[in-house]
Amino acid sequence: MSLSARAVVGSAVAVLAAVAGFWLLTAPVTWRLLRGTTEVASTAGDAQRGRILFDVGGCASCHVTPGSQEREKLGGGMALHTAFGTFVVPNLSPHPSDGIGGWSTADFVRAMREGVSPDGRHYYPSFPYTSYQRLETADLADLFAYLKTLPPVAGRASDHDLAFPYAFRSGLGLWKLAFLDGRVFSPDAGRPPEWNRGAYLVEGAGHCAECHSPRNAFGAISGDRRFAGGPDPEGKGGRVPNLTPHADGLGKWTRDDIAELLKTGFTPDFDSFGGSMAAVVKNTARLTDEDRLAMAAYLTSLPARPGKGR
Repeated sequence: MSLSARAVVGSAVAVLAAVAGFWLLTAPVTWRLLRGTTEVASTAGDAQRGRILFDVGGCASCHVTPGSQEREKLGGGMALHTAFGTFVVPNLSPHPSDGIGGWSTADFVRAMREGVSPDGRHYYPSFPYTSYQRLETADLADLFAYLKTLPPVAGRASDHDLAFPYAFRSGLGLWKLAFLDGRVFSPDAGRPPEWNRGAYLVEGAGHCAECHSPRNAFGAISGDRRFAGGPDPEGKGGRVPNLTPHADGLGKWTRDDIAELLKTGFTPDFDSFGGSMAAVVKNTARLTDEDRLAMAAYLTSLPARPGKGR
């Protein structure tokens, strides 16, 4: 074989090795092997308990069919406009082909924990699995059981419309290795039960940090600025408030003030929130007073971080 032919063969082998290495690093199974296998519930969930997570998670706020006033019809279709392009919220109803009616509990748990579809595709983190991974397996089974009680809605949402190179899902495998740690919430034995309950709801199902934190160039939450407010992630030009007990945020708010906001939407100054926060309050208003106070207890314990919101 001539020198030039050897060079061509060597280059081809290098390219194939690079492609194989990229495929291996970005495959969903690689993340699972490195972060730990997802535990799957072996028993049916409790739909009534799942309704609580449905409410605190605000599932209806994103997944209800646009224009519908029925919060239990989760046909999807809402467009989320971001710097990466437009994400379209999928059908979350128990429709057998257009929604999640054909899913198993294991499928649902892996989607919520690992951001992987039943057919093995990566989900984009516009679906906040970086927060949902904190939920206990039993609670995820409960939420799935509740979703299955809702009416099936026909119709698939349209595809995402993303800028280059974000339309290539394979790269999300690398993103997950960098920003998805796979850890389920672990209670802090040094804190009271109320605080742990609040932490679980805020950091897990409530996924409050997903909107109320600035993000880095890769679209991941900036850890040292978590809950400090920042630009509207939907690219609307506004800002979301700082939720830390800093003067820029909730510094003058009491736990009762926060719990009242989560119940009625009114601030201590008798102002009211509109926009996406109004949709959040429609959900948190359905929680118990104890859960709203627990969320407030956790939020008032956060590190005070500067960052102007509205």
